[in-house]
Amino acid sequence: MKKRMLSGALLISLGLTSVQADENLWIYAQGTDTRPQGSWELKFMDVARLGKDSGSYEFHDFRPEIEYGVTDRLTLGVEGIFFHHDYDNVEWAPMVDTQGGPGGSFNKSQFGGVEVAAKYNILSPYKDPVGLSVGFAYEYRDAYRLDGAAIDQHSLVPQIFLQKNWLDDTLTLAFKGKMELEKRKSPGVLEEEIAFDLAMGLSYRIAPKWFVGIETRWQSDFLSPEEDGNPPEGRPSSWDWGEFQLGDQFQHGLYVGPSVHYAEEGWWATLGALWQVSGWSADGSGAARNNRNWDEHERLHIGVIVGFEFGGDDALPMTDFIGKDVITK
Repeated sequence: MKKRMLSGALLISLGLTSVQADENLWIYAQGTDTRPQGSWELKFMDVARLGKDSGSYEFHDFRPEIEYGVTDRLTLGVEGIFFHHDYDNVEWAPMVDTQGGPGGSFNKSQFGGVEVAAKYNILSPYKDPVGLSVGFAYEYRDAYRLDGAAIDQHSLVPQIFLQKNWLDDTLTLAFKGKMELEKRKSPGVLEEEIAFDLAMGLSYRIAPKWFVGIETRWQSDFLSPEEDGNPPEGRPSSWDWGEFQLGDQFQHGLYVGPSVHYAEEGWWATLGALWQVSGWSADGSGAARNNRNWDEHERLHIGVIVGFEFGGDDALPMTDFIGKDVITK
């Protein structure tokens, strides 16, 4: 028994990826963990974005994803993007613009695009002062997330992940930062956009396999669109090779809410809810009021993620090692 406990403690102290806690303790925030070499994960994520301050609005961003551990430090992933929009009588752009004016309705499920991504771990939160990983993704979309209209969008997305653990890895603080370099075409509109999506989460293991936490997410766009062939009215963003210019800030929104995570051997699930607590838009009262943004953002986000793990038979979740003997498989 003592030998088994010492072996488990040694594995933890070495910070091996095969015994790291799951990276998906929240909806938007994400830890630094990568998949063990040779293992797979099949993940299903649905984030429902609900409510403007007029009409009714429901949007589901559904993303099935498969990840593979190329090495203990490098994970590759591919995900599909599926949208379901159901809204009517929304007065805010772009819903009004693409659906025939006030009172227009739209109810449709459609394929939205695809994303390929890589994540590389540099420092481990289990043996280094702070965990650090970097990532990069390419995303293509042919449907607009806000209103479901047809678009042609290509995005390059560099990412950074930070994580700090305390109390024998039962308390976890994580940060995920994305910079989205987007080029989007729609009828009469050309947008070259730089967007930032920053999320931070704090989670505590309250019992074996159970984590509860809180997270916050801030998202903002910087651009000045070209419409009907006319030059942009403000300062546009640009990120062509050899040139980088951050354009005018177009909008931002801030969300806060709780999360809960449950992990079993071979599968796990996360549930979270985030409310918009503040927002702003360059379009003024035509898009934002009462200190909220209503064209680019919603009242409430409810997210559900379920993951299934395959391969890497020697891999055990950290929850199996904390506060009890090592489980022999």
